[in-house]
Amino acid sequence: MPTLSVFLDVPLAPKTTSKLLDDFQQDEDPNKVYLGYGVCMTGEKIPWLSPVVTRTLRRLIHDPSFNYTYLPEHGLEEFIRVATELLVGRHSPAIAENRIGGVHTIGGNGAILLGAKFLKDWHRGPRVVYMQQSQREQYGLIFQELGFSIREYTFWDTYRLVSDTGKLFDVVEHAPDRSILLLYNAGSFILPRKKWFKLSKLLKKKQIFLFCDIPDQGFVSGDPDMDNKILRYLVAQGFEFFCSQSLSNSFGLHDERVGNLVVVTVSNKSLLCIRSQLDIYARYMWGSPPALGSRVITTILSNPALRMEWKKSLRSMVESIMLTREKVKEKLRLLCTPGSWEHLTGQDGMYSFLGITVEQVDYLVTKKHIYIPMNGLINFTCINYQNIDYITQSINEAILAIGPAPQPREPPKIAMPDNTASKKIDPMISEVKSLGAKAPGLYSYLHSKK
Repeated sequence: MPTLSVFLDVPLAPKTTSKLLDDFQQDEDPNKVYLGYGVCMTGEKIPWLSPVVTRTLRRLIHDPSFNYTYLPEHGLEEFIRVATELLVGRHSPAIAENRIGGVHTIGGNGAILLGAKFLKDWHRGPRVVYMQQSQREQYGLIFQELGFSIREYTFWDTYRLVSDTGKLFDVVEHAPDRSILLLYNAGSFILPRKKWFKLSKLLKKKQIFLFCDIPDQGFVSGDPDMDNKILRYLVAQGFEFFCSQSLSNSFGLHDERVGNLVVVTVSNKSLLCIRSQLDIYARYMWGSPPALGSRVITTILSNPALRMEWKKSLRSMVESIMLTREKVKEKLRLLCTPGSWEHLTGQDGMYSFLGITVEQVDYLVTKKHIYIPMNGLINFTCINYQNIDYITQSINEAILAIGPAPQPREPPKIAMPDNTASKKIDPMISEVKSLGAKAPGLYSYLHSKK
């Protein structure tokens, strides 16, 4: 006779996979396209793999010294060294002064989780984390479960159709002192040197702790060294920070989940203390990180010839992405699609905002079976010679059917008598903030008026 389960009160958990991807997989339309994948795709609709990785795997398998023993809790020491050097440069002052180190993790999420656990116990400041809107789904729950409150920000200017990294000043100015700033893909930040100097002074003054996230080093410019100039500047300026470094995308080892939590401190003594604590967390979280992917990457980065071949394959992929952007823009022009599409080539990396409205996105999803996140952020490597014509024709159709076309413009001005401005700004900020995406740009504008 069956007995009642002691888990009768356990509810069915919501799916962790994207509803958009679920809908795409269930769609039986032969023309369906998914533009939201989180990995680099090839023209053959499969995840990209650097050719040098395949040969390195064969070499390791036939190496008589290769074994499958457990790694220590902090991971493969040689991998940590070469990955950290790739991030900050072999001749970084932090390496010379022995105040930078890392912990081998299970992908970028593992690095974020490990760093967040440490900050929960040891960071002396408000439990407030600022992160970009696009990272909320991936990392928000990690920080929330540890007691942090999440505040979102975005660099995409929906009015001027540009990525305005200058908005980082507004974020830092209004953040509480000693709060945490999650900085995603720092290689895409373009600011004049004087502004970076001004920003670094503000960060130090407010003691904002930086937690950088580098998910696909090299995919911004095609040069891994160029992509991390900002991090190297922060190191030279004496900042303490964490950095989640995921190398799975950069090498095409998507199922190996190779990550590194890089720790930059002011002294070797601080580094040793922090790493000792992180080792304890890693021991009870996963015991030993997976080794094969890290050994492949270590072999490639330690061999000058293999390293050069990897960089060439990375550059070739980035050039292909840039060409796809140009092709999409040109095809929209030839179709006489209303609007400005210069912003497609003005962005970099795998991901870009299309600059279209929520209604136009909905039209593409429901009428044309082209699955795009509601914010219009797409993965350009999902566009290939087989679907580019269908995609551009569908965008043209959506613009003509819904309108208006994307056009750079100034944000709306809010007129207010001078004598009442100070009294009305604060309640207006609260009201506009509650509107979220329905009132893009207004929140920042009101803060600037305040």
